Amino acid sequence: MPRIEDYALIGDEQTAALVGKDGSVDWLCLPRFDSAACFARLLGDEENGHWRIAPKGADGPCTRRAYRPGTLVLDTEWETDEGAVRVTDLMPQRDRAPDLVRVVEGLSGEVTVRSTLRLRFDYGSIVPWLRRSDGHRVAVAGPDSVWLRSEPQVRTWGEDLSTHSEFTVREGETVAFVLTWHPSHEPRPPQIDPLESLATSVEDWQAWSARCRYDGPHKDAVLRSLITLKALTYAPTGGIVAAATTSLPEELGGVRNWDYRYCWLRDSTLTLGALLSCGYHEEAEAWRNWLVRAVAGAPADLQIMYGLAGERRLPEFELPWLAGFAGSKPVRIGNEAVKQLQLDVYGEVMDSLALARSSGLSSKPHMWSLQCALMDFLSSAWQQPDEGLWEVRGGRRQFVHSKVMVWVAADRAVRTLEQHPEMGGDLEGWRVLRDEVHREVCEKGYDAERNTFTQSYGSRELDAALLLIPRVGFLPPHDPRVVGTVEAIRDELGHHGFLRRYSTDGTTVDGLPGDEGTFLVCSFWLADALHMIGRTKEARELFERLAGLTNDLGLLSEEYDPVHDRHLGNFPQAFSHIGLVNTALALFGGEEAG
Repeated sequence: MPRIEDYALIGDEQTAALVGKDGSVDWLCLPRFDSAACFARLLGDEENGHWRIAPKGADGPCTRRAYRPGTLVLDTEWETDEGAVRVTDLMPQRDRAPDLVRVVEGLSGEVTVRSTLRLRFDYGSIVPWLRRSDGHRVAVAGPDSVWLRSEPQVRTWGEDLSTHSEFTVREGETVAFVLTWHPSHEPRPPQIDPLESLATSVEDWQAWSARCRYDGPHKDAVLRSLITLKALTYAPTGGIVAAATTSLPEELGGVRNWDYRYCWLRDSTLTLGALLSCGYHEEAEAWRNWLVRAVAGAPADLQIMYGLAGERRLPEFELPWLAGFAGSKPVRIGNEAVKQLQLDVYGEVMDSLALARSSGLSSKPHMWSLQCALMDFLSSAWQQPDEGLWEVRGGRRQFVHSKVMVWVAADRAVRTLEQHPEMGGDLEGWRVLRDEVHREVCEKGYDAERNTFTQSYGSRELDAALLLIPRVGFLPPHDPRVVGTVEAIRDELGHHGFLRRYSTDGTTVDGLPGDEGTFLVCSFWLADALHMIGRTKEARELFERLAGLTNDLGLLSEEYDPVHDRHLGNFPQAFSHIGLVNTALALFGGEEAG
């Protein structure tokens, strides 16, 4: 059974595929990240759809694999008794339709290669009707149509509701396959040249990577994280999905399986900061523009997440025919947490737009009036309990992090008006709000006996999100209450050298049974906080351990199980990669490589 970290990511900035070490594409949603999968083996078995290309008889993993430097183009190689072969996988920037290109190249000897394609639409539940047309294989079911194009000399046949090919490659020979999706009611889109697309993709990705301004230690890891964020961007709108997958478990066999193929506001400021700091202003502006469009509307209706284009309805349902990754059920589509109240997102939006303004991004019409409307709502609603940053399903509480982010919203509004008084707004009212929130948090959210802020008012539980208190400026880093909070969280939420986001032992805060792994972005936050309170050596040691958790391709999931040494949660996870970039910038941003 593959592990989560066994997968590689390829994509075209509108959707993505996961490719295993065995050469099998086990996850692909077409035409968008949030569309139904036509390959769902990741969450089921081979009969739920996959496409494997590998030497005939090679049942295990490849010999080696790697991305071409600075790209999202994947090379997977096998060495066999007969010779060596390479499969290069990519999804070129699309024109009219998404294409999955797979190029087989002989490296030495003479190797027989086998391709097995099982298309199963609607998350592995629908077997399409297959036919031949102009020498191609065409699969159709309802709204979906997929064309498989290969070289004329490749023998292709149908068997067991699958399409099989077998061919031999010698050193220097190439055989290319192209899988193209389009709506079944439309004509087939123009064909692409696979080798030309490969060359263009490598050139385009490397040109993009060359724009990276970071030149400190771990540059390869930082650049791979930035490439991953770019790959998780839905190019038509600028929205960035939290992950390419749904329902990869936070505990093997557990029920914490969520759909992360949407855009979260909680990521906004950290994402914007990472892109701006590394020189990617165009991407930062596209993300900011997506944010402004998505949150437009009544302030009371602000959501914690949206669809790729800002869609608001993300109904959650289960797919009972899928067994789940490693038997982890249910498999969920959509996300019911979209209906939750999380006051922290108001702070995230205000902070993001303040950062965008101070960084020189072009102003958007009505942006300030939107911010004023958000503040008017927050002034009357900030004392409500909410579900908090982590989307708990155990009932609303007075979460301290949420109140801190209310303070951030008021603080950024005040600072904006102080710098630009001509914009107009309730400066005095927002100052009063800022002071009132600060006073209440320090009185009700702080445990003086233990010298730490707590997860919620009156609680003894801790929350890794409290590590952001010095980062957002709520208190200075060397305030004894900040130092005490950092130490308490490190000691109480630490697990084998990494950090849980909160305790799941004996608490019902999230309303769910079972456990979860250490949360990678929280461990990066701990490194940030340690650095801010003057413990840079400790922070760098933690960063080194975290950077060592990336898989062989530099990718991170949402969580990590340090006991069994494996990744958990949806993959690859934008939040984890944002954490890696921002912590590297904080720790090494002023250093030269080497």
